[in-house]
Amino acid sequence: MHRYILLDRDGVINHDSDEFIKSPEEWLPIDGSLDAIALLNQHGFRVVIISNQSGLTRGLFDEKTLSAIHDKMRGAVAEFGGQIEAIYFCPHQAADDCKCRKPKAGLLTQFATDYDVDLSKITFIGDSLRDIQAAQAVGAIPILVKTGNGVKTLQNNPQFLTSLSIFENLYDAAKFLIDR
Repeated sequence: MHRYILLDRDGVINHDSDEFIKSPEEWLPIDGSLDAIALLNQHGFRVVIISNQSGLTRGLFDEKTLSAIHDKMRGAVAEFGGQIEAIYFCPHQAADDCKCRKPKAGLLTQFATDYDVDLSKITFIGDSLRDIQAAQAVGAIPILVKTGNGVKTLQNNPQFLTSLSIFENLYDAAKFLIDR
């Protein structure tokens, strides 16, 4: 039986941009995030990415470029001794009303089907309201990090102060998860 941790990408692992991450050069890790993934792996967790990537449908980058961004991310994680098990992404915009774009739970349910896991035992770490909502929609355990959009998400949703586990960054969240 494997243990999994689900992570949003932009704002959790790498710095986010209002202009989207459109190339491998624009993908820059947040301090400690690569260490965090390696630490999770060393403690028996398999890391899976769940990410909205509407830049595809917007024409800001193509699948080959997205693959190159993910290759860079995987390589950077590997340099720290970590590994990313899988990457699930939604290419759609909100107006497309698909089932896979967070806050809808399609990517999480696809992961659960592919890996035959009970989502109520899975933690999903994100930095935005839609990450929290997607986790809650399937009974997963949401964690909010203050990197990326996390501080703004917390300011707009003060109820999270008493209802969620909140951490400064992915590394702090990872330390919490391995210590419980």
